[in-house]
Amino acid sequence: MAKSGAERMREKRARDKLKQAEREALLLSRRINLDLYHATDERLLRTMQRADIEEEQDLITRLIHAADRLSTDDLIELVRHP
Repeated sequence: MAKSGAERMREKRARDKLKQAEREALLLSRRINLDLYHATDERLLRTMQRADIEEEQDLITRLIHAADRLSTDDLIELVRHP
């Protein structure tokens, strides 16, 4: 059953009261550490600039969600080595 607007607002207020660590514990699924080679880092920074995105995490999250919307064939084509 869908939550009412009041229920969602109550939950949001409760989340807002939590400390940062508690909030992350509730929301985060996992953390990923990522090592980048220079050329890959340059491409990451260039992509962030082109998309007007300031945080690496934001760009990576958007790319993951966009890739998830692709068909399987389109995804395979996208991630294939050049």
